[in-house]
Amino acid sequence: MSKLAGKFIVLDGPDGCGKSTQVKMLLDYITSLGVDYEQFRDPGTTAIGEKIRDILLDPEHAAMTDEVEVLLYMAARVQLWREKIAPALKENKCVVLDRWLSSTCAYQGHAGEFGINRVIKIAQYCLQKPWPDLTIVLDVNLKTAAKRLDRDLDRMEQKGDNYHIKVREGFLKLVDYMENVAVIDSTLKIDAVHKEVITAIQTCL
Repeated sequence: MSKLAGKFIVLDGPDGCGKSTQVKMLLDYITSLGVDYEQFRDPGTTAIGEKIRDILLDPEHAAMTDEVEVLLYMAARVQLWREKIAPALKENKCVVLDRWLSSTCAYQGHAGEFGINRVIKIAQYCLQKPWPDLTIVLDVNLKTAAKRLDRDLDRMEQKGDNYHIKVREGFLKLVDYMENVAVIDSTLKIDAVHKEVITAIQTCL
């Protein structure tokens, strides 16, 4: 597992899939191995990224189009890459991210019908490393996800059941567009999902 040094790992999936919990458990595991790491969220982390995040998730911005969403998410991502991710990887740290390009492919690319290939093409122009070394998709059905979202919903979460059904479809389609993607059933018990996450890392890296 010392091979985790200098690797870029993303945990992603539909809203309510349990990313935050699994990211924390993964970081605890990486710490137990004595590997230096950095953990970021996308969009966000940087001062610019957090402001963009506020704009994207504010329910008052209901008129925002999918095209604008793609460009704003990508802008925040470019800033995060330049300011945080690239320097951390250069220092041979393991970088763990909550969401990345995979989210834009699933949400705006597939569910929003902007087109996954168009999203990828923009990312290739903007990002030095569009795809991480491993993307772990935590798959969850709509009924389970809804039970977990026991709070005020942000603008993206308020888009309705049909949209989020397509989001899940988009995440499952990622295996057709990228290598090193593992899909894990996140309706399992928390410890079982964590075990699957570790197995995916050991298998792919």
